[in-house]
Amino acid sequence: MFNTSANNFNKTPSLFPPSKPFVAAGINEPKIVHLYINNNSPRLGAQNPSIGAPFTTRKLYADSAVTRARQARHGLNVKAVADKEHDQFIVAKAVVSVKLTVGGLLTNVGIASGLDDIITDLLGKTLLLELVSAEAQPNTRSERSTVNGYAHRSTIEDGLVKYVANFVIPSYFGEVGAILVENEHHKEMHIIDILLDGLPFDSLQFTCNSWVQPKFDNPQKRVFFTTKSYLPSQTPSGLKRLREKELETLRGDGTRERKSSERIYDYDTYNDLGDPDKDPQLARLILGGSKELPYPRRCRTGRPRTKTDPSSESRSTSVYVPRDEQFSELKQSQFGFKTAHSILHAIILSLETTITDPEQGFPYFTAIDSLFHEGINCPGLKERGLLQDMLPRLIRTVTDLGDNVLRFELPMMFDRDRFSWFRDEEFARQTLAGLNPFSIKCLTEQEWPIMSKLDPNIYGPPESALTTKLIESQIKGSMTVKQALKEKRLFIIDYHDVFMLYVNKVREIEGTTLYGSRTLFIFDDESLRPLAIELTRPPMDGKPQWKQAFVPGTCATSCWLWKLAKAHALAHDSCYHQLISHWLRTHCCTEPYIIAANRQLSVMHPIYRLLHPHFRYTMEINALARLALINAGGIIESSFSPKKYALEMSSIIYGLEWRFDREALPADLISRGMAVEEPSAPHGLNLTIEDYPYASDGLELWSILKQWVTDYVNHYYSDPSLVESDEELQAWWTEIRTVGHGDKKDETWWPNLKTPQDLIHIITTIIWVTSGHHAAVNFGQYAYAGYFPNRPTITRTKMPIEDPTEDEWNHFHKKPVETLLQCYPSQIQATRVMAILDVLSVHSPKEEYLGEKLEPAWKEEPNIKAAFEKFNGRLKELEGIIDERNANEDLKNRNGVGIMPYELLKPFSSPGVTAMGVPNSISI
Repeated sequence: MFNTSANNFNKTPSLFPPSKPFVAAGINEPKIVHLYINNNSPRLGAQNPSIGAPFTTRKLYADSAVTRARQARHGLNVKAVADKEHDQFIVAKAVVSVKLTVGGLLTNVGIASGLDDIITDLLGKTLLLELVSAEAQPNTRSERSTVNGYAHRSTIEDGLVKYVANFVIPSYFGEVGAILVENEHHKEMHIIDILLDGLPFDSLQFTCNSWVQPKFDNPQKRVFFTTKSYLPSQTPSGLKRLREKELETLRGDGTRERKSSERIYDYDTYNDLGDPDKDPQLARLILGGSKELPYPRRCRTGRPRTKTDPSSESRSTSVYVPRDEQFSELKQSQFGFKTAHSILHAIILSLETTITDPEQGFPYFTAIDSLFHEGINCPGLKERGLLQDMLPRLIRTVTDLGDNVLRFELPMMFDRDRFSWFRDEEFARQTLAGLNPFSIKCLTEQEWPIMSKLDPNIYGPPESALTTKLIESQIKGSMTVKQALKEKRLFIIDYHDVFMLYVNKVREIEGTTLYGSRTLFIFDDESLRPLAIELTRPPMDGKPQWKQAFVPGTCATSCWLWKLAKAHALAHDSCYHQLISHWLRTHCCTEPYIIAANRQLSVMHPIYRLLHPHFRYTMEINALARLALINAGGIIESSFSPKKYALEMSSIIYGLEWRFDREALPADLISRGMAVEEPSAPHGLNLTIEDYPYASDGLELWSILKQWVTDYVNHYYSDPSLVESDEELQAWWTEIRTVGHGDKKDETWWPNLKTPQDLIHIITTIIWVTSGHHAAVNFGQYAYAGYFPNRPTITRTKMPIEDPTEDEWNHFHKKPVETLLQCYPSQIQATRVMAILDVLSVHSPKEEYLGEKLEPAWKEEPNIKAAFEKFNGRLKELEGIIDERNANEDLKNRNGVGIMPYELLKPFSSPGVTAMGVPNSISI
């Protein structure tokens, strides 16, 4: 048998107090731990280990010798000593790494909360740790008793406070499968990891990265599992109950208002966008939970209902998200939307002192240019905090003025060619290589002539103004519309039907207008060229429907009408980009995946560990968006054409257009006619337009992602039947479909989840949305839209040819430039949007890029580690592929005089506004 001393265990009270024989907190371990070996054990066979021989077994057995161990770390040596009488024990040490908060050590460990915490820390009782055996009792199948140890503060290294606990572990304990943590202080602690050392087989790493609340606030002990992943059916017997109990904790009971310290994931509708108690004009309809306004679900906060509207939830200055979903203190202090919101609020207050008329537009184009050169003097801005430290790109000190000045960096495209935004070629190019390459579709013969799907009795005659005769007059050469359609040369961006539903409503609001629009392009073998823009207004105020198609001009009047029509089309595209391509399809639709994963997939589940890096910070940024970006009166409503109907419109589009099966990039391209299936082609597709930068780079990235997911899934689901029998996985996918996206639960297009191939496709789609798709629509925002005439977010006046008064027509004739500037956003709208786009386009210094970080759990499996290294290598290769494409002069959409290279899907980036880099997750 083994023992920890040459003397009988009970004869060493100074080392092992009888009252707590397995608690070794505060002891000074000997440098040598002698483990006595029973030479008569039948398991030894002919072996007779000598004293000091290293162990070679993985487990400790009560009736045998340990035949394998290792030299322990931190100076703890293990020797084998023969004994016939005594029990077996081993002394192990846990090192807990606790992260310092921005406020420093005292704030972190809770000393600021009083003498009680000081005494607790000095006595070595900061944390109570309990080791949990992975295996249950062999006979009763009940869980083994835990082994306890108190941790005491030891050292401070690299911003981490180290706490040490010692354990005396009985030989029969078996492998450690989990560790329970109880915080003895009165303040939460952020535990990074726990290293358990001195075990016979190897050290154990517990990756925590979590806040642990004081036991006085939450008496339930926190459980952390080892980094080894298990499918539910493969869970060691001693961990099954803990696995289930932890999921029950995360689900909560659906009651009460959530506290900021809690870790509960639950669902609710978007019933907190309005603020009717503050102002009846801020009341908003509830999105989600009805056929009329379907929507994905958000995280439930449980705040009280408003007094004015019992169906709406009241608002507060902060929005609950589960504690571990909140930004790290470092990320929050360095960068974040909350910081941006505070800064923008200060900027807007300062601007209001300078610009007394909120509707004041720019008097001339040089006034727009001055935003990047001279800036705007904002009296009092300097006194509103350390703004220049938080947003150094925007806030500059100008000594001549003696105050802070709001001055913008030159956007990349404006820096390369200040007149590019004015050209039709650039207008067309950006539909394939710009900020919203998701809307363009290839027209088919069946779709021509374009007919409205709306009720003609309500919206007037359905015939389009885009007639065959009109289009053929714009096509160069003798090609007919029929030929162009057959050869797949006609393309369209169609915002007619859904926008038409809101034209009359929006036009009741001062300072904005709206049309239903269609923009038609032709492909001439090298590039797209715009052919026509159709704008339609339904009957209103006793007037019949108004519609007109505008084409590139041949005289002064038609040229200026064309420029104004482009401004309206661009504003529509900006709205669709921000509300649908960006907010809805990435941020909003991803939140149910995250909630369901935490409710149904254990942290030990390999699929949870695969997805978790792609979910970091998304719920926090979504909560902040509801606080200040998409809320009633927020930045979107104040600066985009639909105004208070913006989110309601996104709900209608979600109901009509969103399908999970088309969120996969190949399926999306095929559904828009931008690609056709071709098994022999790279990625199994032929692009309708080969020089389509978003699609060509995106397909490379999609293929790399899919291979990584394939390698990962096939490792854990080597038997295909394991997918369908995995109850956690099936519950996750069911909850996404029936609850998180419950308004679409009856759709037939939801993929099945029965085979590894099904799982690979579903997971690849989710990761693509959170990484490649989001990067493509987010990190180029300032580069493409920072100079707002290139992409105005709102058009404030109607076309001068739509039912004009005599004064309106005369003004257009005499001052067309002024007419265009009046149509553009006001000064406050423009500067507000420019500032927020600058913030949203920034990569933080701590950005986690796709394929860059090997997660601790992935190191456990050599096959997964090798697959990840291959994944990382292919992403680095993609960088070179994209650079090579951007240098190719034959690719006109990404190379040419003054042209911005397309780099939005380059995997890696330095910090700042770079218009490249694909982070793991939607973190801004």
